[in-house]
Amino acid sequence: MIALSVNGEARRLAVDSVAGLLTCLQVDTGRLGVAVAVNDTVVRRADWATHPLAEGDRVEIVRPLRGG
Repeated sequence: MIALSVNGEARRLAVDSVAGLLTCLQVDTGRLGVAVAVNDTVVRRADWATHPLAEGDRVEIVRPLRGG
């Protein structure tokens, strides 16, 4: 278990990569427009499976909103 900040919320999760985090949080990664940043650096979708997460990382998950 590591302590992370996810979209500003403190969490303790048993994850080791961006892809693992997204799976744990049940984020629909099949949708276009999902973006992830770790410690203010955008992580390319191709790197989600291999980008490690560490204690204290700040993760932002951004999804498009509908409406107008």
